[in-house]
Parts: sequence; C-alpha cells; structure tokens
Amino acid sequence: MATRTRRSAATEAVEEEEEQDGVGRLRFKQPLVGRPGKPITVTELFSRLKALSDELRGLEQEEVDRESLAPVAKELAHQSLLQHKDAGVRAWTACCIVDIFSLCAPDAPYTAPQLKDIFSLIVGKIMPLLADPSNPYNGQHLYVLKSLADIKSIVLITDLPSSGSLIATLFSNCFDVLSGPSKAESGEELSMNVEHHMTQMMSVVIEESSTVSPDVVDTILAQFLLADPAILSSRSKGKKNVPADPKQTTLLRKEAPPAYNMAKSICNANPDKMARLIGSYFSSVIVNFTSGASLSKDGDDLDEDEGRGPSEDELNDTLKAHRLLRELWRCAPGVLRDIIPHLQQELGTENVQLRQLATETFGDMISGIGAAGPPPFPDLNPAAYPSHSLEPSSSTRSYNFLTTPTSQNSFPSQYPGPYHAFLLRKQDKTAAVRASWVTGVGRILMTSAGGVGLDPEEEERLLNSFAQCLIDSEERVRLAAVRAVAHFEFTDIISKIGSNGAMSEPGSILSNLADRVKDKRSVIHAESMTLLAKLWGVAAGAIGEGNERITRLLGPIPSKILEAMYVNDAEINLQVDLALYDALLPLSYPPLKPKAVVNGGSQIVKDSQATGDQGYTEAELDKIRVERQLILVKGLEEKAKKVFFAKQGNQAGIVQYMEAFLQLCEDYNGGVKAGKETKTKLDGLINYYSKTLPDSTVAAADLWKFAETHDRRSYQLIRFCMAPDSDYRKVQKSIKELRKRIEDGPSSSTFLATLNPLLYRVSLLCYNKSHVPAVIDFSRSDEKGLGATAHEILKEMSTKHPKVFSTHVKDLCKALEQEAPTEGHPNPPGAVEDLKACSSFATKFPKDLPLNTKDGRKLVQAFTNFALYGTPPKAAKHAITILMSSDNKKELRAKELLSKSINGFDYGADYFLTRLATLSQLALLAPQECEDDAEALIDIAVNGVLMKPHAMPEEAEQEWMDVPDDDMAARIWALKLLVNRLRSNTIEEGSEENAKLVYKVLSKTVKEGVQAAKTPTPPAHRNLQRLLAANHLIKLSMIRHYDKLLTPTVFNELALVAQDPCSQVRKRFVTKLMKYLGQNKLPSRFYTILFLLAYEPELELQENVLTWMRARRAVFAAQKEATLETIFARLLSLLAHHPDFAKDHETLILSTKYILFYLKCVATPDNLSLIFHVAQRVKGVADGVNPSEQADENLYILSELAQALIRSWEEQNGWSMQSWPAKLKLPAGIFKALPTHEQAQQIADKVWLDEDIVEELDVLVRQAMKNKKRKAVEGAEKPRKKAKSGAGVKKERTKSERAIKTPRKKRRTSGEDGGEDEGEDAAPSSGPRRKSDRRSTAKSYVELDTDEEEEDAQAGAEESSDSEKATPEPEDVEMEDEEEEQMESEPEPEPKPAPPKKSARGRPAKKANGVKTPPKEKAKVAESPKASLPTRGAKSKAKVNGDLSSSPATNGTVRRSGRSRG
Repeated sequence: MATRTRRSAATEAVEEEEEQDGVGRLRFKQPLVGRPGKPITVTELFSRLKALSDELRGLEQEEVDRESLAPVAKELAHQSLLQHKDAGVRAWTACCIVDIFSLCAPDAPYTAPQLKDIFSLIVGKIMPLLADPSNPYNGQHLYVLKSLADIKSIVLITDLPSSGSLIATLFSNCFDVLSGPSKAESGEELSMNVEHHMTQMMSVVIEESSTVSPDVVDTILAQFLLADPAILSSRSKGKKNVPADPKQTTLLRKEAPPAYNMAKSICNANPDKMARLIGSYFSSVIVNFTSGASLSKDGDDLDEDEGRGPSEDELNDTLKAHRLLRELWRCAPGVLRDIIPHLQQELGTENVQLRQLATETFGDMISGIGAAGPPPFPDLNPAAYPSHSLEPSSSTRSYNFLTTPTSQNSFPSQYPGPYHAFLLRKQDKTAAVRASWVTGVGRILMTSAGGVGLDPEEEERLLNSFAQCLIDSEERVRLAAVRAVAHFEFTDIISKIGSNGAMSEPGSILSNLADRVKDKRSVIHAESMTLLAKLWGVAAGAIGEGNERITRLLGPIPSKILEAMYVNDAEINLQVDLALYDALLPLSYPPLKPKAVVNGGSQIVKDSQATGDQGYTEAELDKIRVERQLILVKGLEEKAKKVFFAKQGNQAGIVQYMEAFLQLCEDYNGGVKAGKETKTKLDGLINYYSKTLPDSTVAAADLWKFAETHDRRSYQLIRFCMAPDSDYRKVQKSIKELRKRIEDGPSSSTFLATLNPLLYRVSLLCYNKSHVPAVIDFSRSDEKGLGATAHEILKEMSTKHPKVFSTHVKDLCKALEQEAPTEGHPNPPGAVEDLKACSSFATKFPKDLPLNTKDGRKLVQAFTNFALYGTPPKAAKHAITILMSSDNKKELRAKELLSKSINGFDYGADYFLTRLATLSQLALLAPQECEDDAEALIDIAVNGVLMKPHAMPEEAEQEWMDVPDDDMAARIWALKLLVNRLRSNTIEEGSEENAKLVYKVLSKTVKEGVQAAKTPTPPAHRNLQRLLAANHLIKLSMIRHYDKLLTPTVFNELALVAQDPCSQVRKRFVTKLMKYLGQNKLPSRFYTILFLLAYEPELELQENVLTWMRARRAVFAAQKEATLETIFARLLSLLAHHPDFAKDHETLILSTKYILFYLKCVATPDNLSLIFHVAQRVKGVADGVNPSEQADENLYILSELAQALIRSWEEQNGWSMQSWPAKLKLPAGIFKALPTHEQAQQIADKVWLDEDIVEELDVLVRQAMKNKKRKAVEGAEKPRKKAKSGAGVKKERTKSERAIKTPRKKRRTSGEDGGEDEGEDAAPSSGPRRKSDRRSTAKSYVELDTDEEEEDAQAGAEESSDSEKATPEPEDVEMEDEEEEQMESEPEPEPKPAPPKKSARGRPAKKANGVKTPPKEKAKVAESPKASLPTRGAKSKAKVNGDLSSSPATNGTVRRSGRSRG
C-alpha cells in the first residue's frame, strides 16, 4: 500500500507541475478493457466511460497533452468496446471517441482499420438510434452527432480506403432517421437539431470526398421523390409502385419532410460538386434508356415503336430521373447547370418517348412544378351561392409544398437557349410531343413561370401559341389544351387567359375553347362543354351584378353551348342537356334550405340545424333561381335562344312519350303475362329513346332492365317531375330520390347515365309553377335590367306550358288592369309582352281568364282601353285576341270597338295606328260583326292608308329599316286588315271576288312595289312592302281555297323574292317559307322556291337552307313520301320561266348550279332514279304556264341538262341507278299533254342540248363533289387552311368581276294562266302515332306559329288542336319567333323520333355554295336570275367559304363537318 501511495503522490506532483506549465494531461488512468479471465462488469465499465467522457469534455484542444490521450484512445478502439453488447457502453464509447477526435484534430490517433471499426459503430449503430427520441441514451447519440458535425471530424471517414460503402450507409441511415416516423412510444418528435447536425455532417462528407459513390447520389436524390404523392403513399403503406389515391389529399404532407429539407440543403451547400454528380447520374440513366434497345421512331402512335424498345425498368428509371429534375429546379436549381444542356439535346432526339419526356420536364421546370405534379383542379362550383365570382380576387389555393408551384430563378432568363428549344416543340411532327408542349405552356401561364413572372411580350406570345393548339389538327393536342385550361383558377382565367381576347374575338383562347364544344371527338366536346358550363356557372353572379369584363369574356358561353345543338349529334345533344342542368342552371341551385314556415297557421316546421340566421323563404329561393335563368336567357344569341325555348317548349310533346313509356312499363308488368302488343309497343318506344342517346345498344339494354325491374315508385317519381302542378322543390326531391333508388337498386351501372338526360328532358325545371311569381315580379320591376327577358319568358311559358302558367294568370291580369292606358295616359312599355302572354293563354284556355267573374268588369274595361289607346299597336291586337277569346259578350264588345275605331278615323291622328291594329284583328276574329262595316274597313285600308303618298324620312332612303316609321306601320296594318278579312271568310259567297282584288294588290306589290299617287316610294318602304306582300301570299296559300288563286305566273313572280336584291327581304322571306313548310301548312310546290338560293351570296342563309332541306328529305324518306323528288319537275318549270334564262352556252352553264344545288339537297342513292325519271318526263309534256314554242324548248333543254347532270352525279358518287318502274303524273297546272304521239316522238328523238355543254358538265359535278368532300374534312388545321382560303378568295373575286360585265338575259313573257291543279298535296303532318319510322336526327325545322300574325285567336282551339296533332312528337322541335323579326331556319335542338342518323351527321359535311365555275362560265357567275342584282359585290363573298364561319357546324378549325360519318 505504501508503494501505491508513494506512486500516487508522485503522480500528483507531476500533474501539478504540468498544470503550472499550462499543459493538460488526461487524469483518467483506469483500464477500459478487461484482462483475459477478468472482464470488467458492465456497471463498472459504464461508470468508467462516463467518467472518461466527463473529463474529455473538460479538456481544451489547444492545452491538452495528446500523448496522455494515446492509451485511452487505444483502449477505446478495442473491439470489446466497439462491439459491446450493451447499447449504453457503445453510446458512451462513441462519446469518448468523438471527444478524442475533437482533441486530436486534425489527426486522429487511430489507424485506418481502427477508424473503420469506429465509424462502423457510429454509422451502423449510433445513427439509426437517433430515430428514437425516447431512447435512454439519446443524449449521448445526439452528442456524437453534434461533435461530428461541429468539429467536422466526420471528414476522417473520407480518408479511409474503400470508404464508399461506409459513406453510403451513413447517408442512408441519416436519411432513414429523418424520413421515417419517430420511433418513440410516447410519440415524441425528433429534435430539429438532428436535421441541422446531420445536414452539416453530410455536407462536409460531400465537400471533402474526392469521389462520391453513385449509391450516395441515389440516396440524396431519392429524398426529392418524397414530394411525389405516389412515393409517399407507397412508403406509408409499405408497398411499391402503388399510385396514390387522388381523393386522399388530406392524408398527404402539407410541409416538406426533414429528409427532403436535408437533401435540399446538401445540394445547395455544394452546388458545383452536386451538379457534377447529378449530371453523371442523369447521363447514365439516359444512356441506359437510349441504348437498351432499338429507338422508337417518330410517329403519332407511341405503341408502334420498332424493335423491343426500352425495358420497363429502364423506362421507370428515366421517368424517375426527369421527375427529379423538376423537383431539383424548385429547390436547388444550381445543381442542374450541367444537366440543362443535356436535357435540351433530348428535345431534338429521334426517340419520341425521350423527346416527349424532355418536353414535359421543361414545361414543369419553367412552371416551378415539382415531382408531385401540378396543383389540383380548382373547385369551380356553379351551384355555390353567393357566386365565387363575387368573392375577392385574392382567394387562391392554400399553400402546399407538394403542389404549390415555386421557382427560385427565371428559367427563360437563366437558360434562354434551352427555353427557345422548348418553344420550338410547338412545331413537333409528333402529336404526343405537341400535346405535352401545350400542357407545359398552359402550366407556365397558370403559374406565371413558377411565380417569377413573365415578360408581357413573352406572355402574349405564349397565349397566342396556346390558342392555336386549341385548333390543332390532332385530337390529343386539342384535348391537352382543354385540360390545361381546366387547371386555371377562375381569377386566372379572367386575368390571364382573358387578356388574350374575349370569347367573341375569333382566334382568342376563349373563342377557340368555345369552338371545341362542337369538336368531332366526344371526349373533347364533353370536357370543353363541362368546363365552359362551370365557368359560366361561377361567373353568373358577377354577370348578374353587371361586371362588364366578366360579361364580355364569359357571357357568350351559354350561347356557344346551346348552339352546339345545331350540329345535331346525339353525343353533343346529351352533353348540352347535362351542361344545362348540372352547371348553367344547376338542379341544386341555390344550395340553401328554406327557413321555417308556418304550417296551418299555428305550427312551425323548423330545420333541426337552424341557427340564428333565419335564411331564405321558399319564394326568395325561387327568385334567386329565376334571376339566374333570366341572366342566362338575356345573354343568349338569337339562335341559342331558339334552342333554349325549343327545349322547354318541346317538353309538352316529350312528356307524352314518357307517359306512354311509363304506362307501357306498367302494362308490361316486369315481363309477367305481358301481351305481345304491349311488348311490341314498348320495344318501339325503347328503340326511339335509345336512338336519342349516343350508345343506343347500352341505352336500350338499360331501359329494358328498367321495365323488367317494374319499380312503381320510380314511375311515380318520374311523373312528379313532369306534372305541371309540381313545384320546383318537389321536382328536385323526386329526381334525387329516383337517382338514389337507381344507385341502390339492381340496375346496371350505366342506367343512371342513360336515365339522367331523359329525365332532364321531361322535368319542369325551368318553366315551373314556382318560378312564375318571380318572373312576373321581374317583369314588373325590371330589376337588374331583366324585365324584357322576364316578359319573353312569360310569353313562352304561356304559349308552351299554359297549365303551368294558369295558376298565376290572375296575378298577371291584375297587373294589366292597373297598367291599362287612357286617352291621356299611356301604358308602360312592358305591358305589351304581358298582353301577349295573356293572349297566348286565352287562345288555349279561354274560360280560365277571369273576364266573366264578378270582378271582371274592370279587367274587360282595361283590355278595351288597350284596344283603343294601347301603344305600340300590337298591344291593341293582343287585347282584341283576349276579348274575342274569353269575353262572353264578345259580339257586343266587337261592335263597340268597331264603332269607336271607324268613326272619325283620320290618318296621322292620335292612336290611328292602334285603331288600325284593332280593326285588323277584329276583321280576323269577329268577321260577322265586321260584315256590316266592310266597305268602311276597305275604304280605310285602301283610300285612307295605302293610297296616301309615302313619307320620305331620311331613314327610308336606306335599303332597309328594322323599325318601320308610322307611315310604313300604317300600311302594314292596312294590308293585314285586307288579308285578315279573307282569312276569316274562306267560304262566304263573294269572298273569291274580294280575294282576287286582294291578290291583285299583293301580286302587284310583289312584282314591282306599290306607288301611291304616282309618287316615288322610298327604298326601305318598297322592300318592306314587297316582303309583307310575299308573306301574305304564302300565308293565304295555307288555306286551300285561296291557294288556287295563286296562279303559276304569280307563283313564279313570288319565287323571285328569294333572289331580291335586299338581303333582309331574302332572308326573312325564306325563313318564313321554311317555317310554314316545316309545319306542313303549305303545298309542296313552295319547296321549289328554296332551290333558287343556289346563288345566295350570304352563306349562312344558304347553309341553313341546305341543312334544312336535308332534314326534310330525311323526314319524307322516313314517311316513304316522294315529295321532294316529284317537285323537281316544278323546279325545271320555274327555271324555264326565270327572267334571266336563255339558251346560250354561258347561261345554261349558270343554270347547272340550280340543279346541282337541288341534287345536293335531295339526291340519295335511293331516290336518284326517281329524280332522273322526273327529268325525263318533263321532256314528254308541253309548257302550261305560258304556252309557246319558246317555253316548250326551254323545258326540253333543261330536261336534257338535268338528265346529263344526274348521270354525271351518279358516276361521280359511284352510285347505281336503275330505271324507275312506276308511272308518274306531272302537275296539270304548269304542264299539259302533247297533242299527238308523233309530236311527242319527235321531241324525244331530238337532241336539244349542245354536245360541248355536256362535255363540261363532268367538271362542274366534280367541283360540286369536291365542295362536299372538302367540308367533310376541312378545318382541322387553321393555319394551313388560311393559305388555301386566301387563294380561293382571289379566284372567286375574279369570277365576280367578270360577271359584272355580262349583259342581262332576256326576260320571259308574263302571262296570266288559269288556276293550277296541284299535283301533289303537302306532306301529311307527322302524327302522334308514327312509330319506328318517325325518328329523324335530321331535325324537323318546324317553327310553332305564335308570332304576331300566326298567334291569332281564330286559330284558337282549332289551330292549336291541329298543331298538336301535326307535331305531337317531342322531336318535331317547334321554334317560334316574332313575325316581324327575322326567323332563321335551323336544326332542331331536340332529337326526333325518326332514325336516319346518317342524314343528320352528314348534313354539315357539305357546302351550300354550289360548284366552282369553269373558265367558260366565269363571265356570268354573278348573273344569277334576279340574284344578279345583289351578287355584284356579294358573289365573291358567296364563294369565299373555305370555312363556314356562320354555319351551325363550324367549330374552329376542327369542323363539325368532320363528324360527317353517314
């Protein structure tokens, strides 16, 4: 003991001496490694290591005696400590070792093998335990980490030989600690210091390592894929390659994970070195991809690659590498400087997959979009109330590190070369690459280049390029562009896309997007229509509040959607129905519950979730809904408005079919004991309904399943939806319940999609009885400028759905009673529309108007005052209609009004126009009461008005005036007075003599215009008079008794109105003619007039006629009627007597265009032989209109010309024409039999047509066929088409200029001939019992006659009954319009119960501009009969129709004609 004591004393003395010398020596002298057979216990070892650690921490590096550390350092590196089984021993050992590192820095007192063992302990044992903050030795673990990071002693690992695997393990374990969840049982999170120190430590390793293994790079880069939701999802579930559920966004991280941040910091701390490492990694991946197999070749279909192609693993690695590049640009752009040029080279590679991938990557990098992809689609909720468009523009998506685009640098500024190379991919020959490019550009615009911002000029260039991609020839490019727009927030669409131009500006993004609703590809028109409808649904609030910018940009959307119905395609029609009631006028709008209402005056039904806010009453909710409907209708274009009104008006007919279907389902009884007749009828109705839907086979199967299920509750719910007495809430709840029953029932998965559009078509969602009070309120108050639209809705509702309107007609009458005028007090302007609504209702339900009640006297007096003092004069007309329909004392009332209107009548006096309107309507509705005053009426009309000199205002010197002045208005009412007398006295004795006088006035007006007192007639007056007279003539011809008075000569003169120099006259006359023909109210001879539009300079009108004629052709074909084929003889007769017809070569060439136009409208493989037979028969008769040798010769020449054209038409189409087996009689009124057989034989044997003309016909027919084919495929690529169309313009103008020099042809001699025996009656109206042959997707263009003249009460019950019988089926769309307004004949929006889909699809595929003229006829192209006047300047316009910009089938550069598959 003494020896030990002396030794200790000596040691203490030495230590004291060292301290005095300023050198610190380690005092710890206890052994740490046991001797063989005498191991140190864990407790003792633990105590010694802790003491050693405490002493080492107290030493300073500058003062310590490193030699004193050597023994301890050697023992600490012993395997018994480094590999001790106790975790505490290992932890304290590591603490002591890192202290030795700190004190001995920069050189460690260890050999390489020892260091390897030491770092194996630290890396393999210590680092992973940092993941558990609850570990009892977590403090020691953190101390080791902190020391390695602060002292940078971790750098020693880089000096070890073959340290790559150890470094790789270090990185792997560190990232595993941070990327996984905390392992603490208590849920304690990792300290932020762990991330900080690990980042420091690994940054040092990267910086000091001479080489870094690919495994380390892989580990670092793998952390950036943590931003990929698919990776996060697979990690959380322990699965690989499992895509994340896009709906589970709440389960995704909202902040960057620590491992991601650590990798980001490492890259930013060592940008140069990491750039080289990542560049090598990327290059190796691409080399493996491109050298793995034969490269794919350029092509639009990536599935047609040559050779084996890259393996799946190679492809996945390449995709992963490019996703990494996206994420690296967001967080560490500096490491990509060596990769960007390489990525640029990929843009030019021949490998399509790689080129596409590079394009996608560049687009996302510029946009600041990382591996997680773009932000989710914005929430465009069209049913939200208040509308999202009324919220502050600052409302944007919440920040999410995964999907919020961010970019630290401006890519175009930092890498202009690669950016320019990216922009050039717009011209890539592969559609898939162009689709990726437009997706990228859309994201760049959406994110403003990752939030950095774009130069205004550059942004404008990108917007223009994006707009062009919407009309690309390839569908996948167009679809990508549509989907790119769908990613924009509503505010971005207004501010960014809107800056490119409004929807009404051709070529803008919004305009081209709107054209996509008519795209030939179903997925494109479906997605574009859905997007546009949602946009308008969100914008409706701002539009209603008068936001001019939003109205200008998005206001036309409903018009664009509804006008798509004119394409007449079942898929598009379906999408229009869904868009209308899912987004434009959502079923659930507004999504509010009505507040508690009083039940029975004592009980209150309260909402269980009621709060302090009492909410809205049901009436207030109805008003909110009506306001949205009025906003929509107010913004509709004329054609779209007709579609909207037609869809609502047709419901009455469609409901009949649905009711019949439900009744048959009940009779069918699920197939149990169902009769054969019932099953046959049900099959017919199911076939009809299935053909109105895109997939008829699936639809038919679903409907049969519905019938077999035999769910009576479903039947009742559908009836609730159709019932006029169902309020809106009842209809809404019925639809919801029906949908739930279908979803929960045994029906097929597709049945709900089949039933939805059918349910929308029959449900009273717009014209609902709940809406009537609100509509009346808006019509009274004109709130938000919606008064006029409300009046229009009321008129439509009273006409088309009078049963819905009936519950509120008393309220309207009470309002009219208060607004009645007096001699000194006029009525408000809106009253005339209310009167019109009441008159429409009175004609159908005369007893329901409260005129004959106790309180009805005031109302009768009010209507009487309207008849005497109402303004405008139409108010008087409607008031008379109401009185004559509903007043029990109408005879007395008529006498009183006649007396007051006739006595003291003075032209120009106060209310003289009102008196004329009253007399005119009384002449129609009270003919017996007017008989005694007939002479006075005629005197007022003729001498009092028509013979007065014309006023000469400046407005009348124009070609046309939309609003007639008082002088012209008086003449209009005077002519109506004369015509109405005839219409009301069709069987009276002496009426024929009066009729001849009226016909004389009308025919003279049609021929040359009436000139009173030999004074000149202003042009506007003359044109208005001619149009009015022509319309009256065709209206009188609807009465068979009077049609006989329209002689062939007058008919030919009437036909020339279709070629009037004034475009308004032509347009209004032709549309009126089509209106009555579509209703089957006119004899079939009037169809011939429409073929004179072969030279119509306004292409829209010509196209409408062409489309309409093809639709009628389909209807007649379904009815197996040859109406249009047999009138060909009448057309030849009309051309033979045309004033511009002549036998010279050039005129005959011009005449071919009429015949070719006829063939384009009518000819099919099935009827061509009949048309040819008709042309032959014309050569076997003599002229009966103006008998003369010249007239006969004209007929024979035209007969041979028509035969030659038909043969050529047959050959060019590849048809086979057989001889017509049956006999055919020609109309006796315009033809007469030849006197002898010999004469007939001579005529037949003689060749009347020159051979040189026949030789030119093939060229003309080929040109006509080219026009048809061009329309079927044109419009796909707008830029290319512009060049062609420009050349076409120049060519056609040349023709037009030559035509001006052509002298007029001789006129025919006019002769009055006897009445004409109508050979063919008008086609019978399509009755309600037509079955499978009644359907025609080529729509009927029936226009229900409810305008100012046809809405007459004389039609009352009789005409309404006839009309219902004539057009019972829901698809005979009856569009109505004002008589004085232009009526355009357009395709019916609703499907018809007749099947010829080919005709409907084929109709937009052909142009209506006839044929191109060969050189010999250039001189007379513009000189069409009677059309030569308006076509001097317009002929070139008529020819320039490379794109039918006004055609219903137009859809940007991708024409709806491309849908022509029939």
